[in-house]
Amino acid sequence: MLLAAALLAGCSGDSETGAGDAPTREPATPAASPPANTAPAGEVHPVPTPLTALVSDPGSGNLAGLDSAGTTLTLLDPATRPPTSHQVRLPAPAVSVAAGIPGEFLAAGDGMILRVDAGTRAVDEIPVDGDLRSVRSRPDSTLIAGTADGRVLVLGRDGVVQRTVTGLASADALALTGDTLAVLDRRQTLLTEIASGEESLGLALRAGTGAANLVEASFDRVVVTDPDSGQLLVYTTDPLVLRQRYPVGSSPYALAYDRRSDTVWVTCTQSNEIVGYDLSTGIPREVGRYPTVRQPNAVTVDADTGDLYIGSATEPGLQRISADQRERGQ
Repeated sequence: MLLAAALLAGCSGDSETGAGDAPTREPATPAASPPANTAPAGEVHPVPTPLTALVSDPGSGNLAGLDSAGTTLTLLDPATRPPTSHQVRLPAPAVSVAAGIPGEFLAAGDGMILRVDAGTRAVDEIPVDGDLRSVRSRPDSTLIAGTADGRVLVLGRDGVVQRTVTGLASADALALTGDTLAVLDRRQTLLTEIASGEESLGLALRAGTGAANLVEASFDRVVVTDPDSGQLLVYTTDPLVLRQRYPVGSSPYALAYDRRSDTVWVTCTQSNEIVGYDLSTGIPREVGRYPTVRQPNAVTVDADTGDLYIGSATEPGLQRISADQRERGQ
């Protein structure tokens, strides 16, 4: 793709110099949703708080949702109807949540990683030097954390820092494709890869005009939402190349990937919708569009069933759209 090649050539120099000297901007935010005028698809269940982030644990099947203040993590068991919920008060505000090893969730906050057991709901604090914006667990149980000042930290499970990579303005979201780490810098709207074992940044590409969220997909791909330009961007890593652009519109924001069908689902906060795109071909192919709860800032997918769960950031509601319903075209 000529466009991707041009961008790659234009940004490779940034990766060599650290990519930190470029102008920065305020991070992109989701567009405010109007009142919903269409009933949400599927089922909507009450939850204790509005949700700004949502993640599923492949080990337990449970979900974890973060409230707007970042002080409460709501653990949900979707196997029950309605989902059973338990609130976990966090010892410090968190800004993001991710799945850890099977049976646990990880939350990133100022000066710490919080490890939350999905079963016992016990919280373990891991002190970290930095205001964390993102956290991920690797298959070997080591941890990766991104900071507000652009550092990427590789830590042992005990929290001891093993390696530090610097040079970004902020390290806001992380994705793993094999041994390669992709880091989204919202302040530079930049996507950068870091090879396994490296202590410096790799190739970097601009991610639209206002990148917001990041998720990994099969076949060494990562997907980025750009609400400012209304696009969905699909990259491959090692080396980093822009492969596809999807003109979504309506302020695409939250992302979830269904490995069973090779489909990425993106919420559109401007229209209160969720849209699915088949990633198996080289051209955009929409495979589903459904009305959602108001302000759908959070979404995740159950890895076993393919069911979608969408969280509202303005109203305490959790929406479920089952894979069976989508297959029936309802």
